[in-house]
Amino acid sequence: MKTLQFTIPVAHDRTVIVQEDCMPHFYPHLHRHHEAQLMWILEGKGTLIADNSMHPFQENDIFLLGANQSHVFKSNAEYFDEAHPKQVRSISVFFDPNGKLASLFNLPELYMLQSFVKDYERGFKVPNEYFKEVSRRVLRLKEASQMDQLMHFFYLLRTLCHVSKQVNALSGGKNSSISENEGIRIGSIYNYIAQNFTKPITLEEVADQANLTPQAFCRYFKKHTGNTFVAFLNEMRVHEACKKLTHHKCESISGVAYNCGFNSITNFNRVFKSVIGNSPKEYMVNFQRNVQ
Repeated sequence: MKTLQFTIPVAHDRTVIVQEDCMPHFYPHLHRHHEAQLMWILEGKGTLIADNSMHPFQENDIFLLGANQSHVFKSNAEYFDEAHPKQVRSISVFFDPNGKLASLFNLPELYMLQSFVKDYERGFKVPNEYFKEVSRRVLRLKEASQMDQLMHFFYLLRTLCHVSKQVNALSGGKNSSISENEGIRIGSIYNYIAQNFTKPITLEEVADQANLTPQAFCRYFKKHTGNTFVAFLNEMRVHEACKKLTHHKCESISGVAYNCGFNSITNFNRVFKSVIGNSPKEYMVNFQRNVQ
């Protein structure tokens, strides 16, 4: 089993950690950490799983993730192809609102920022129209040192606070109170589904990952994710299908359906429309119209 808890390398002379990463693909396992994280995708595409919700990501997307929020930036399959190496790049800002910063957030002048961090512990995606403003703040923070870095951090938080009035939370989950053992079990389940969703997965197989009977697993999964296992699996398959349908080398709709784990085109069309709101064909037409 892969543990959910993840430890960020801490610089003892820094309250705010700015980290730039360049690697073949993003860390592939569902995890969480005590720090909140602002992540700017410089290069790379895939799906963000945050608690029980999924969101596609691509270059120049920026996400705020709350402290102890379960998440994984799942890179697309092509990033794991050793024959055709690709890379991902990102800049992350880590800060622990309950650590050394807590006393600063308690200052009357910073009460607004404290409320913002608490209100958006489920995270959000920065709207595209605010990308330039937020990315400029991140770069200034990255280039600053010592006390200047802390000041630019508060400027960044103030900008995010204003942006947050026009966003929706990444999820409605409440996973921050689960125990470490429960986190390990949920992480194992999510990782198994993420690695096998393109193939047939039986309820018995995924229940075995949690060391539960199928009946107990269904109750457990619904309680901790807010979704049924089938609904979560179908949503993951549909998000993968969306990426394939909008790829410039898109195969046929039926080919996409079968390669994403659906066993019939009829079932694919029905599930796709229930998740996205349009049929696969309508989704492709709308996408092509928007990019022209």
